[in-house]
Amino acid sequence: MNIPDKFGAVVRIGMRDSEFGYFRCDIYSLVSLSTFPMEVLNHKTVFITGASSGIGAACAEAFAAKKARLLLCARRIKKLVSLAERLKNKYNVEVHVFKLDVSESGAVQSFMHQLPDEWKIIHILVNNAGKALGLGPSFEASLDEIEGMLDTNVKGVLYINRQVIPGMIARNHGHIITIGSVAGKWVYPGATVYCASKHAVRAINEGLKMDVHGTHVRVSSVDPGLVETEFSKVRFAGDDDRAAAIYAGITPLSAGDVADAVIYCATRPAHVNINEISLMCVDQSAATMVNRKE
Repeated sequence: MNIPDKFGAVVRIGMRDSEFGYFRCDIYSLVSLSTFPMEVLNHKTVFITGASSGIGAACAEAFAAKKARLLLCARRIKKLVSLAERLKNKYNVEVHVFKLDVSESGAVQSFMHQLPDEWKIIHILVNNAGKALGLGPSFEASLDEIEGMLDTNVKGVLYINRQVIPGMIARNHGHIITIGSVAGKWVYPGATVYCASKHAVRAINEGLKMDVHGTHVRVSSVDPGLVETEFSKVRFAGDDDRAAAIYAGITPLSAGDVADAVIYCATRPAHVNINEISLMCVDQSAATMVNRKE
């Protein structure tokens, strides 16, 4: 039998413990269930970078399912337009798309000024755009590979934050969710520059939480391990066989799995900040510790 007390707890009595021969009394607090409502995403504007495919596209779909307004950017505008049409038809939500390479500082600097007024108030920013290029020693990497990873993964995050966060500070409300990686925790062979960029992203997030201290702006990081997307195909310059080998014999995370974690961060009660979520598939236990089946 359950009896609520005056403090909103439930006292459970009448459960006989057969081993010790006495009645057990358990108390479960319901304060957190009744006092602090989850954040509602309906009609909030969510800005997602690198939204044309993979984790970015999955996040767009997950937020659309929650009836958020979507502000999506990527370099591949045709894929964005196609995604936007599908999400509008499926979920009856507002979607605004535009072409943007987050590594181009001038373009990022002017993008807020070019947005229609009704899209300038951004409630949630998902820093998703990123890339890995090559899988060899850092001293053999081309300058294009080195600059491509640092410019997109590190500078791109800083450029976007610089344009979006001041508005959140002024409104004293907002949430920055950055897609990091377990590579921000572990360095693995052949990925020195990529891992360095993700270590930098982790430092940026930790410092950003301190930068917004004293405000109601939240800062979160979602750090996945192996996720089967176009990520490896880009890394190996379109070599489908090398990309497929990364996921051979395992059941990797899907882009949707990562999007679920992002939604979890975004829907906590307003007083709760999820600093970091790290997730991997069961077949992965460290950066290069993977259980592959024949």
